[in-house]
Amino acid sequence: QVQLVESGGGMVQAGDSLRLSCAASGRTFSRLAMAWFRRAPGKEREFVAGISWNGGSTVYAESVTGRFTISRDNAKNTVYLQMNSLKPEDTAVYYCAGATGGMPTKRYYNYEYWGPGTQVTVSS
Repeated sequence: QVQLVESGGGMVQAGDSLRLSCAASGRTFSRLAMAWFRRAPGKEREFVAGISWNGGSTVYAESVTGRFTISRDNAKNTVYLQMNSLKPEDTAVYYCAGATGGMPTKRYYNYEYWGPGTQVTVSS
């Protein structure tokens, strides 16, 4: 079993940066594909970024490409999301998710493990 806990959310202004972290418990973290999803008020859950088990492969949503970077440190059981040039439309609850199989997908139903989420609010 893997438990995930996000941190690093907050309130920032447009153009600012934030780094989200997701700490995982359990010895299988290094074999999991990891991803970040988000849900804005009144909208469906949306894929943001994903990373393979060894960090060798990453995938991003078009809306964040060039602004967000996902990375992981398997020695620390942690995955990160560096968010630069934040926009008001990035406002959402951000969730960390983990999937067996090693390679990330954009489909939320492929992920077995989820954190409780962290709020990111970007003001204009």
